[in-house]
Amino acid sequence: MTIKLGADWHGLKDWRAIYFGEGVSLDPTCRPRVEAAAATVAAIVAKGDPVYGINTGFGRLASVKIEAADLAALQRNIVLSHAAGVGEPLADGIVRLIMALKAASLAKGASGVQWATIEYIVDCLSAGILPIMPSQGSVGASGDLAPLAHMAAALMGHGDMSDKGFLDGAAATLKRANIEPLTLGPKEGLALLNGTQVSTALALAGLFETERVFQAALVTGALATDAARGSDGPFLHRIQTLRGHKGQIAVADALRDLMAGSEIRASHLLGDDRVQDPYCLRCQPQVMGACLDILRQAGDTLGTEANGVSDNPLVFADTGEVISGGNFHAEPVAFAADMIALALCEIGSLAERRIAMLVDHSISGLPAFLTPKPGLNSGFMIPQVTAAALVSENKQRAYPASVDSIPTSANQEDHVSMATHGARRLLAMSDNTGNIVAIEFLAAAQGCDFHAPKRSSEALERVRALLRADVPHLEDDRFFAPDIAFAASLVRSGKVAAVTTKELPGVAS
Repeated sequence: MTIKLGADWHGLKDWRAIYFGEGVSLDPTCRPRVEAAAATVAAIVAKGDPVYGINTGFGRLASVKIEAADLAALQRNIVLSHAAGVGEPLADGIVRLIMALKAASLAKGASGVQWATIEYIVDCLSAGILPIMPSQGSVGASGDLAPLAHMAAALMGHGDMSDKGFLDGAAATLKRANIEPLTLGPKEGLALLNGTQVSTALALAGLFETERVFQAALVTGALATDAARGSDGPFLHRIQTLRGHKGQIAVADALRDLMAGSEIRASHLLGDDRVQDPYCLRCQPQVMGACLDILRQAGDTLGTEANGVSDNPLVFADTGEVISGGNFHAEPVAFAADMIALALCEIGSLAERRIAMLVDHSISGLPAFLTPKPGLNSGFMIPQVTAAALVSENKQRAYPASVDSIPTSANQEDHVSMATHGARRLLAMSDNTGNIVAIEFLAAAQGCDFHAPKRSSEALERVRALLRADVPHLEDDRFFAPDIAFAASLVRSGKVAAVTTKELPGVAS
């Protein structure tokens, strides 16, 4: 399947597919409106009246008129001068998503670029030729200027590029591919730089990675409930409907379905003197359901942003006007990123509490630290400490980025969103939460081992078998890190959720 960019509304499933490597093409039905906008820009250039972004300076220098002979240099200069990013390069999946988002935005026909320029972006993307884009340097307003400048500069032959993973100078990479460096026409440099595509791509990537971790945490939460001989009574549908939150209802239904048919659960339906389970078990629908609701809300915001135009100024070919606005301000993306960060914190926090519960003999009734020989062996003592460390690190990262602002461009750009680094932190936070869920996976599987020969549900036994294919039961202490790494790879790949064969709730597609 190839995602055709430009004409249609693209759901999250399309952007998810592009992020994970799906191919793209350009919808030719967009061409007339793109060419109409480009003709509007050409008419303004021919007339000579000053119009921002076409024949003026930029930002605080907007009042400086640029002569026709210097317009090509103006576009080149804005790209090279703005390519001032720092930090680690963005991952290939992020760059793919950025380029696709930029091409789709330009294809709306409101930016005044040439059709060939959009084709150039899509052709490079399809060929696996990706600009190297530093991850830091944008404040999330006036567009993601610095990182997008690095994208544009590479397409022009400056900086570095990756050709299917091979890193080299941009000029050399393009030459090997028999692609001429991009030459910019009037307004095209600004159109490539302006926009929220970096912030949006980072937030979308964070959302997609979080979705996998969230679904894995539903599975490990159900498995931990069985390991602790917890009750599925709190997951009854009628409890959730009395409150009414959609996420809560969906999570409870999923947990109940995952545990259906468990021999472990059946073994203590009667004669269990415990009245209530700890909140980390009992309140999973309420906590994870709330996470699901705000992840879906973030997904709605990001879906709208991904399909919109965040350029400035905007070209309206039907009236011949070029109008300055503020669509480049990424406040919606900043809020969405903050919500995803909060959800990641809570997913990890609840999972860590279940790990702590499982290793505590006084609560779980399982051998201390989940080892048959406590004292001689430490078992899961330190993996729980690692999970606790990751939870606290995520809390520190989760401070809302959207409440921060700092004036830029000599106070012309006096309020900014900070969406870019608000979104960039999500991948690291997702990694942390994935590792926490991986530790819970190991602990819950170990806990269920102690209930043999009683088995959990068919769905959860498939999950245990997936883990046990590579990680054996912990009888005596061993080098623990590889076990966590393997479990984390199952969490992040989506296999933990997929192997259950259950349809688990996620972000709407």
